[in-house]
Amino acid sequence: MNILLVEDDETIVTMLTEFLVTNNYKVFSASGAASALEYIVHEHFDLILLDITLSDGNGYSLCRAIKLQYDIPIIFISASTDEFSVITGLDIGADDYISKPFRPRELLSRIKTVLRRYGKMQNIFTYGNLTIDTSKAVVTKNQHEILLTTLEYRILLTFIAHKGQLLKREQLLAEIWDLAGDYVNDNTLTVYIKRLREKIEDDPANPIYIKTIRGIGYIFDY
Repeated sequence: MNILLVEDDETIVTMLTEFLVTNNYKVFSASGAASALEYIVHEHFDLILLDITLSDGNGYSLCRAIKLQYDIPIIFISASTDEFSVITGLDIGADDYISKPFRPRELLSRIKTVLRRYGKMQNIFTYGNLTIDTSKAVVTKNQHEILLTTLEYRILLTFIAHKGQLLKREQLLAEIWDLAGDYVNDNTLTVYIKRLREKIEDDPANPIYIKTIRGIGYIFDY
């Protein structure tokens, strides 16, 4: 999915671009209103992240201009935390408003929520004989439902979000911590992945979905 990041702080642009790319989004960046509108004319965007203070204008005005012509969801990302700024942003058509500094994973969650509201999020993922329906939180294998624990399901969703990417153990632990809010140590992670493999793999000793990269971590691929 394509995201347009309209932000004139190069540090934030670099940080957010790297983060969103690792989460399977394609990111375009513009420092001002004019360059943003130029992008929108020539590219398809699924969502826009928009700062209020731009190099050549005002994010509120740009939001109004975009909403008048395009049906693109917009999330304001701004250092302005006062109630007036938030209400103004939402009243002129923005779909969400998040204040700086923010946690990248909170922003990611809000992006997914807005995209889901617009019907742009993929809800059903199929890999071989395995199907995950995230709208119902149902996992099936050979068309039969598999009962996963909450943490097993969250681990599986984390792998899907990073399909084809190497996830180091410490990275996976950090992601699970963020998602579950519970402490998961290295030994517990090993146990949960073993149990998850036993449920989704035909041959857990020779997995085709969750593969171990010895000494580093795991990769989910098919």
